[in-house]
Amino acid sequence: MNETIIELKAVERHYVQGQRKLTILNGADFSLSRGEMVALVAPSGTGKSTLLHTAGLLERPDAGDVILAGRACGRLSDQERTAIRRNDIGFVYQFHHLLPEFSAVENIMMPQLVKGLPPAEARTRAMQLLDYMQIAKRGEHRPAELSGGEQQRVAIARAVANAPLVLLADEPTGNLDPTTASYVFDALAALVRQSGLAALIATHNHDLAQRMDRRVTLSEGHIVPL
Repeated sequence: MNETIIELKAVERHYVQGQRKLTILNGADFSLSRGEMVALVAPSGTGKSTLLHTAGLLERPDAGDVILAGRACGRLSDQERTAIRRNDIGFVYQFHHLLPEFSAVENIMMPQLVKGLPPAEARTRAMQLLDYMQIAKRGEHRPAELSGGEQQRVAIARAVANAPLVLLADEPTGNLDPTTASYVFDALAALVRQSGLAALIATHNHDLAQRMDRRVTLSEGHIVPL
């Protein structure tokens, strides 16, 4: 049986707008295993980002809990949650959010330096990841000098630089043409398989969703299989 890495248990998430209470997650249950890629496919406005932010400890659940590697995280302090995000959770977004004044390799070094790794060790790890993503020769280029697909591969490499347990991705190929999107997805999938990451990937691309291990959607605040 595959090892469960992250689990949402009866998670609720509400927002208040004026006099209205909006329920986004309503007793949501979900689990993700080591080396598993799950596609989150749902229309805009149904709560995909809220789900990713809650699973990634960026937002606290109003009820229920998020269990990461057996540890209940929903009620931890901000400092504890920040430490877990830094070490155990990687994020990839639709836009790469690379630092424009730094090279590709320096962008990948950043989270490692924040964690406390020596610069030489961080650079070695960054170059290994760039090589794995097949863009090592672009390591000294700044983001503006990279193609969209190259920028997103650097963003993925940065997200996994600290060897997290979980990768959460929000439309990671949304800005790319179909051919480039497929290539970036292949690189991401290979990285997940090789490293044993647990990956939850929100996407509108049904072709890519079909290539993942399973597909889920959001319905009335619940996470249900597709």
